[in-house]
Amino acid sequence: MTSLSRELVFLILQFLEEEKFKDSVHRLEQESGFFFNMRYFEELVTGGEWDEAEKYLSGFTKVDDNRYSMKIFFEIRKQKYLEALDKRDRAKAVEILVKDLKVFSAFNEELFKEITLLLTLDNFRENEQLSKYGDTKSARGIMLAELKKLIEANPLFRDKLQFPTLRNSRLRTLINQSLNWQHQLCKNPKPNPDIKTLFVDHTCGPPNGARAPSPVTNPLMNAGPVSKAGAFPPLGAHGPFQAAPAPLPTSLAGWMANPSPPVPHPAVSAGPMGLGVPNNPAAIVKRPRTPPNNNAAMDYQTADSEHVLKRPRPFGAPEEVNNLPVNILPVAYNQSHGQSSYSSLDLPRDVVMCLSQGSTVKSLDFHPSQQILLLVGTNMGDVMVWELVSRERIAYRNFKVWELGTCSMPLQASLASDYSASINRVMWSPDGTLFGVAYSKHIVHIYSYHGPNDLRNHLEIEAHVGNVNDLAFSYPNKQLSIVTCGDDRLIKVWDAVTGAKQYTFEGHESPVYSVCPHHKESIQFIFSTATDGKIKAWLYDNVGSRVDYDAPGHSSTRMAYSADGSRLFSCGTNKEGESFLVEWNESEGTVKRTYVSLGKRSVGVVHFDTTKNRFLAAGDEFTIKFWDMDSVNILTTADAGGGLPASPCIRFNKEGTLMAVSTSDNGVKILANTDGMRQLRAVENRPFDTSTSASAAIVKGPTMGVFPAANAAVGASIADRTAAVPAMVAMNADNRSLVDVKPKFPDESADKSKIWKLTEINESSQCRSLKLPDSISAMRISRLIYTNSGFAMLALAANAVHKLWKWPRNDRNSTGKATASIAPQLWQPSSGILMTNDMGDTNPEDTVSCFALSKNDSYVMSASGGKISLFNMMTFKTMTTFMPPPPAATFLAFHPQDNNIIAIGMEDSTIQIYNVRVDEVLSLATDVKSKLKGHQKRITGLAFSNVQNVLVSSGADSQLCVWSMDGWEKLASKPLQIPSGRSTNHLSDTHVQFHQDQTHLLAVHETQIAIYEAPKLECLKQWFAPEARGPITHATYSCDSLSIYVSFEDGSVSILTASNLRLRCRINPNAYLPPNPSMRVYPLCIAAHPTEANQFALGLTDGGVCVLEPLETEGQWGTPPPAENGAGTSNPSGAAGTDQPQR
Repeated sequence: MTSLSRELVFLILQFLEEEKFKDSVHRLEQESGFFFNMRYFEELVTGGEWDEAEKYLSGFTKVDDNRYSMKIFFEIRKQKYLEALDKRDRAKAVEILVKDLKVFSAFNEELFKEITLLLTLDNFRENEQLSKYGDTKSARGIMLAELKKLIEANPLFRDKLQFPTLRNSRLRTLINQSLNWQHQLCKNPKPNPDIKTLFVDHTCGPPNGARAPSPVTNPLMNAGPVSKAGAFPPLGAHGPFQAAPAPLPTSLAGWMANPSPPVPHPAVSAGPMGLGVPNNPAAIVKRPRTPPNNNAAMDYQTADSEHVLKRPRPFGAPEEVNNLPVNILPVAYNQSHGQSSYSSLDLPRDVVMCLSQGSTVKSLDFHPSQQILLLVGTNMGDVMVWELVSRERIAYRNFKVWELGTCSMPLQASLASDYSASINRVMWSPDGTLFGVAYSKHIVHIYSYHGPNDLRNHLEIEAHVGNVNDLAFSYPNKQLSIVTCGDDRLIKVWDAVTGAKQYTFEGHESPVYSVCPHHKESIQFIFSTATDGKIKAWLYDNVGSRVDYDAPGHSSTRMAYSADGSRLFSCGTNKEGESFLVEWNESEGTVKRTYVSLGKRSVGVVHFDTTKNRFLAAGDEFTIKFWDMDSVNILTTADAGGGLPASPCIRFNKEGTLMAVSTSDNGVKILANTDGMRQLRAVENRPFDTSTSASAAIVKGPTMGVFPAANAAVGASIADRTAAVPAMVAMNADNRSLVDVKPKFPDESADKSKIWKLTEINESSQCRSLKLPDSISAMRISRLIYTNSGFAMLALAANAVHKLWKWPRNDRNSTGKATASIAPQLWQPSSGILMTNDMGDTNPEDTVSCFALSKNDSYVMSASGGKISLFNMMTFKTMTTFMPPPPAATFLAFHPQDNNIIAIGMEDSTIQIYNVRVDEVLSLATDVKSKLKGHQKRITGLAFSNVQNVLVSSGADSQLCVWSMDGWEKLASKPLQIPSGRSTNHLSDTHVQFHQDQTHLLAVHETQIAIYEAPKLECLKQWFAPEARGPITHATYSCDSLSIYVSFEDGSVSILTASNLRLRCRINPNAYLPPNPSMRVYPLCIAAHPTEANQFALGLTDGGVCVLEPLETEGQWGTPPPAENGAGTSNPSGAAGTDQPQR
């Protein structure tokens, strides 16, 4: 609904209130959801009209919208329940419990149980928490005060609690003004017209004599006299709550024209759009005629007349230019299209490489300045950066919510049932320091890119409800912003520095499919398209849509500008599979040219792109089709050697020398023209580290919050840009309109390979470390893990006791996340009980401990040589125990798709797959589904891969096995390659962990760190531990899988770069342990923070837990060593006992 329609609802509400239509007023409030009448809601609550109160609330929120909404509904239903108990109406209370309160059991089972137990009490006030419950009236008053606080804090009620400031009878006044206007336009106005209806326009009858016109005065509209007869304010003005809109550029103004035939008087909705003066006389002829100016009683204005003085300045000298950096000069943007010397031979058509992605490619984007970097997003939530010269993936992230606890309840519920998401869009920022990822579940992630293997979390935004269908970067008000759209039919604009929401645009009636920010004539705007084929345009204000137009064929459409920003194109596919590629006439809002040869039965929406101000390309019918922009007939096609899907994703680099296209076998092919091949060869032959030069221009990190420099683009979209177009002109949502950054050849004196050295941390002043407070008896820490939220840490000691630390949320720690800067609390419930495993007859020194944490951090499954226990993490209560030994459980892992299925590694070398079924009262039945046999000694590690659909196991026999998750048959097995001459413990643990890509596997043994590729278990790299440091005790990936933290028996910790297993930092025990000559203390286990890539924790032999982070001034653990001549990173000597990889 447009902003004008919204304001009309407020006017109607005021009218109904004045006319005492009370029921209608509240019905409209609820149905529109525009204004929450707190006074009316108070009356309902105070009067105990619970059903009416919930019905009224339903117009604004639902139970599961967010935690505030859930609390609001819970408090109402709880009060209703308590009042039924107070009246001793047990039947009613049971009905409320079953029908109204049961829904909350899914979110807090313990609370629901406690509420249920109230039925067993003669007086519910016997419950300690309800002992102060008074009478019904006072209880309702207390609850009402709480509800008001919740409503005011609920973001869904924002801007809905205050009725706009209106003059009395505003709707009547507007109607009077309209009647006066109609009367002034009468050919024969009467002095005292008789108005009998509002259903048709007013006209006076034939004259009986010449009389001067007079204002309309009719009892029907007696809300008050109009101050000045015929004095009509501009239709764009709407009182104190809406500012007059800015004038629009001519290109956009043409889209505003009403496609219907001219009418005698303009529609009201056309006025406030603030259109600029048309450029052609014909448009002026179509305006409503101006009444004769010899009428002294009349001061007539139109919306057009107001804006005559606000006509946009010529683009050659826009007002903004005076404030720009001196190196940005205004140039004309209307460049000729017919002077290009390009031919079809300039198109990239030759396949030069194929890159395997592992899952279906959904979106592609080349880096705006370093054109050998390709950003890829897939349907499994994988986002990757590829360096095309080396064909190496230099950055990778998998879908993972960074701060689950701050997410809305619908998102948390969606993730609880399916913790996966597809990527709908990836895009670089204009300067290439950031890139955005739009997911199929509510979320947008913004990463900052600082070079190979240095990808950092920047912003996590819960942008929309459901799919986030598109994102782009733009520069409104000279500040970098992010534009998103989604299934909730909204377009939103976010600050790229803080993530704060700047604008919300609503008006589409279907999911918004794409956005295209652009800039012309100093006016910045956004085109948006919806799945119903509607196209709208928005300025960065709160006035509403300036365009309401239909895409050809009512298709789901993407829009893009040519590189110089002067030509607008769109491509889309409708529900029947018919695709349309067109050029638009911006000045008129009509289709200028329709390109032929697109398929009539396309599978999915056809992707398209533009390049060189000359060519269009679309992926259609298993090929890539090319057009010259000035000809509707197809120019040529390319099949890229075959293997393309029906509608492949395509993307040009900025210069149009390279093209990326998705393949049907989950890959990407890179096509090049002659210049592209020359470009790749030139970079490949440079005698220095190409990965370093590739990031040279961006290693300083993002520069945000200021207008970009001359070599920075100013937007982000599908369209291409050329280097000749400055940033000011090229603000058409594309990140490729940057001047190339020339590679910098370093001086020999500054050669990084000569000055790099390993970072050694020997003192506590060189890092941040924190030993966690502990009042429980000390015993070595056997297992350690952060909770999935990152707010707490759980340890399991050798004496079977669990310890849980929680970090406070305060001024020093606003996020509440685990940190080495603030001490957490060793947490226990009020009951004082501990989570303690059954140990049977096992000696604590000989126990093999294991645990697994549920995805939502609510439960932990654990064993310490005895029965397996299931604990409630909130109450520490033992929910159940099962599977008494022998054999004892030695490793536990939850199935990634079903928390009811767990894999249990056993002491007898078998693996049992258990199906755990939870009923309403959390009783647990177990049923052995499978027993897997493949190891010779006890199981020491289990890891699931969703992508590969396999379970990998490791044992004390130094063996790895791969099992299919479909039938649980063994697919492969392989022993670790133990270096000759190394003595090992005959029961040495081997641990396994999957990389974020769910394909590469980390294997940890006391002698080595190894990387394998599943499911065939091909060994890709190995790193052998120096014997001088003693055995490896444990190792783990960092949360982003870019680093590996390795702990040793001598107390040191080594940090390796995961992609090449090269040591970059070593932390010696003196840096985090106090000197203690009487006891040798070292880490037995190591855990990585789930969202902070440079934070990890150590579980020590003395029962302590220590959290480590680099200094804030450093930001990371050391710097990676330079690649050797840009060609590989392994150590050819293969000498065991070094700090370099063997292969």
